Amino acid sequence: MSNNLYSRNSSDNDFDQTLLGDVLVIGGGPAGTWAAWSAASAGARVVLVDKGYCGTSGCAAASGNGVWYIPPDPDSRETAMASREALGGFLSSRDWMQRVLDQTFANVNLLAEWGYPFPVDDEGRPYRRSLQGPEYMRLMRKQIKRAGVKILDHSPALQLLVDAEGAVAGATGVNRQTGTKWVVRSHTVIIATGGCAFLSKALGCNVLTGDGYLMAVEAGAELSGMEFSNAYGIAPAFSSVTKTLFYNWATFTYEDGTPIPNAGSQRGRSVIAQTLLTQPVYAIIDKATEEMRVNMRLAQPNFFLPFDRAGIDPFTQRFPVTLRLEGTVRGTGGIQINDYTCATSVPGLYAAGDAATRELICGGFTGGGSHNAAWALSSGYWAGQYAATYSLDLGKQANQRQVEAVGGVGFTSGSQRQINSAEVIQATQAEVFPYDRNYFRTQEGLTASLQRLNSLWREIRTSQAADNHNILRTREAAAMVATARWMYSSALERKETRGMHRHLDYPELDQKQQHHLISGGLDQVWVIPEGLKSEKELAIASS
Repeated sequence: MSNNLYSRNSSDNDFDQTLLGDVLVIGGGPAGTWAAWSAASAGARVVLVDKGYCGTSGCAAASGNGVWYIPPDPDSRETAMASREALGGFLSSRDWMQRVLDQTFANVNLLAEWGYPFPVDDEGRPYRRSLQGPEYMRLMRKQIKRAGVKILDHSPALQLLVDAEGAVAGATGVNRQTGTKWVVRSHTVIIATGGCAFLSKALGCNVLTGDGYLMAVEAGAELSGMEFSNAYGIAPAFSSVTKTLFYNWATFTYEDGTPIPNAGSQRGRSVIAQTLLTQPVYAIIDKATEEMRVNMRLAQPNFFLPFDRAGIDPFTQRFPVTLRLEGTVRGTGGIQINDYTCATSVPGLYAAGDAATRELICGGFTGGGSHNAAWALSSGYWAGQYAATYSLDLGKQANQRQVEAVGGVGFTSGSQRQINSAEVIQATQAEVFPYDRNYFRTQEGLTASLQRLNSLWREIRTSQAADNHNILRTREAAAMVATARWMYSSALERKETRGMHRHLDYPELDQKQQHHLISGGLDQVWVIPEGLKSEKELAIASS
């Protein structure tokens, strides 16, 4: 029996707040705000809902962000596109790269017109390859409010609404501060909820729990590249700050001070992970000159806050480091989009930013900022533009459709078993955090973890939230379990090492597997190589 927030027998009067719009944007980071601005600029009535406070929540708002900003010089663009193709396993598309470079160039220049304080170099030329998160997102909130976007802060979406044909028609959710329920009836929905870092405490990532993936798949959408999801960021062991740029000037050592061979090389993170399996690792940023140290503090002041609070000078004193899972936030997997409009396979549903697959421009490897930042502002812009066009073509009567909520995980009533979301989250983290399960993958390890994750899913699928105040955490727990299952199911299918996917049983890149892996499903997860639609349909029919 379903206890959804919105069923066919529900009325908008059952909710504390009811809004009508053309476009609903779920998520208030760079992708979400660019989507909202673009849709509103195209004439659509836009509502944006954010789990936190739009402009301050999420990984971009918490730090500086490099941007893949390359002026339209053919040689520079060619170098930029070629530089990451091998690293990403040759899964990226030149067409998509070129489009993102064009749109990023235009949008970053637009930020300058809006008043973003870009620095200038010694010759007076503006430097536009980085954005400071607080200033960037403060400006984006200001711009979308000026464009007429209605913002619901602290209001996470919990379920999508669909009409009789399965087209997405809005969403329901709650306000975290008041507990009040809201419903937004809209013509289209853009999911810009970011990726999933499994509550690892990585900087700015503890609102990123895979909610958008779950809602999208519940509505029938597909995912791509979920095997490229095992990104870890270096952080002081006593801190959540996973900003890694300055570790390029660090020496990594064992506990006795002996340098760890190759820990500072291109494959250094693997060396650090391997070492952490048996003993602690220390770092000291001793390769930075005095001038660099001053500039580092000016460029990324929040990097140094944990050290200052602990009374540690990271330039002269060693400190313990760890690797925190950043999952799909710094990975490349996400919701599959069909074309340049950023539409998914579900009518009326669009995806942007880290919630959408970034394989199109990154292949199987990315990192913080740079390509991710460019993808967020470009895909957000396109999703908003095309969602607005789709919405306006439907006409005002679209908000009069009979709709119901999809996805019942956490809303099941009649069950005697209540979900202990804290235990579910802890059990999921036990499968995805360890380096010897996720960073270094094996067939045996993936299979064993997946069996336990499938058991967790069955448990949460047949249980109910303890009370309405616990429904958000329950949905987050369900999203993390689901994300881990899509990750590991895809990782089992890719029997090779490509991009960030390291499979110890298959350590070489296999030219025959140069394709994307599409995945989906809830109770029965499926994974197929891109292009084999008929096989997917057969798999679903037989499940």
